Amino acid sequence: MSNSFIDKVAKKIILLIVLLLLSFLLLFLTYIFGMGIRYLSLKSILLPSQITGSGGGIRDQLFNSVYMLLLTLIISLPLSIGSGIYLAEFAPKNKLVDFIQNMIDVLSYMPSIVVGLFIYLIIVIKFNIGFSILAGSLALTIFNLPILTANIKNAFCNISQAQRDAGKALGLSEWNLIKGILLPQTIPTIIVAVVLSAGRIFGEAAALIYSSGQSAPLLNYANWNPFCMDSPLNIMRPAETLSVYIWKINSEGLKPDAEKISFCSILILVGVILLFDLIAHFLGNYLHQKFIYGKKK
Repeated sequence: MSNSFIDKVAKKIILLIVLLLLSFLLLFLTYIFGMGIRYLSLKSILLPSQITGSGGGIRDQLFNSVYMLLLTLIISLPLSIGSGIYLAEFAPKNKLVDFIQNMIDVLSYMPSIVVGLFIYLIIVIKFNIGFSILAGSLALTIFNLPILTANIKNAFCNISQAQRDAGKALGLSEWNLIKGILLPQTIPTIIVAVVLSAGRIFGEAAALIYSSGQSAPLLNYANWNPFCMDSPLNIMRPAETLSVYIWKINSEGLKPDAEKISFCSILILVGVILLFDLIAHFLGNYLHQKFIYGKKK
């Protein structure tokens, strides 16, 4: 057989695989959006959930998911940026640093349920904090931190060494070099990494079952005192998220309309993740132009 014939066959096989994957993805999204839109309504979003019987909505679960996502990013993003910069720019090249980086890689593949059990045993039980938004945010931070740190570190490592040498030749300090030259070039990568991690956080369930709990106390959205148990801002209250709620109603079998609520919730989960992706694309391009070229494209 000639090499050209083998190349043509290989290209057709690869094209067939890609078409199959795209067809599966299109079928999946069409099914999810078709079933979700069928059941989605403003009432299902604005009403609180009901433990048993038909009816109810996902208002509190949706708020809990968004609130916990924001808290997790507030905790993990500064830590990830600092760790990534240190490992890329300041960490010495020795076996200890190599071991730390290997541990970060291992932690990034840690099953989320293991992290949830760790938080349950230490934070929920040992420190007697109980199921809470704080415990859930710590669990999400633990398994989100290694991935975010590795992405930020790689973003700095991918910058040409010539740019560092040029900055040092101009007399820039290490901090000014990072702040003025290196960090702006990593902004698009950091934004994409944050959005990807946000999608993973928003859809997480296993770790939160053992940390934030499986109950959603009725919230008073007129009460913004973070020390009141019925306040939505209280981080010490148990908080059932949207993904945990989907798992619970389908496993308990107490709600006859579990399928309806599940498809509605899944539609919102997928829609939010796709929205994150669009925001990452446009915001990343905007920040890239602003920080590197000093103007919009």
